[in-house]
Amino acid sequence: MSGLQCLASENVWFDKQRYDEAETRFYEGSNGQSSSGADQELVTRMKSLELENQTLHKVVEHMKATMLKLESRVALLEKTPATAAVPAAKAAPAKVEDSDDEDDDMDLFGSDEDDEEADRIKQERLDAYAAKKAKKPTLIAKSSILLDVKPWDDETDMAKLEECVRTVQIDGLLWGASKLVPVGYGIKKLQIGCVVEDDKVGTDILEEEITKFEDYVQSVDVAAFNKI
Repeated sequence: MSGLQCLASENVWFDKQRYDEAETRFYEGSNGQSSSGADQELVTRMKSLELENQTLHKVVEHMKATMLKLESRVALLEKTPATAAVPAAKAAPAKVEDSDDEDDDMDLFGSDEDDEEADRIKQERLDAYAAKKAKKPTLIAKSSILLDVKPWDDETDMAKLEECVRTVQIDGLLWGASKLVPVGYGIKKLQIGCVVEDDKVGTDILEEEITKFEDYVQSVDVAAFNKI
């Protein structure tokens, strides 16, 4: 039990000893042990003590009421999270209207203008980020491919064959160096490199386009494939 609860449950009489002495003297005077003047003095003192005691009781009651209010407010603050204060205040505008004019003039929880300013700043930052991202060059996935293009026989015009292969033009395709590689019996194959954008050109497209030159090309194989 707290000190406040003890105080609230007890009656306080700060001058009880003086009251007891006055009462004793009064009864002694009633028994003929004191003069009438002393009796009158005792009566006066007793009335004074009663008034003083009543005053003290009022003071104590006032202190008890004040302490109870303080204890209730402290308990409420301890139980209520600080972050819940803002939504609660915004959800109860009627209570704000009941406060004094001076409290009405105070902006305790921000205003709509503050919210609009925060939204504007946030939007500006998002726009700046989007603009920066748009300026940044996009990384394009590319691959390096080495093709083996085989002729029909040793009488195939390899220069003409290479010319036909290089006529294949596709968006995202860049032809590179080439050379003739012997395969046996006097037959040579064309080994040619190229760089392609993965999203635009695939090996199947290259094979299909090159084998269209069927007078020169027997087959196309992928000798090497590497991501760049």
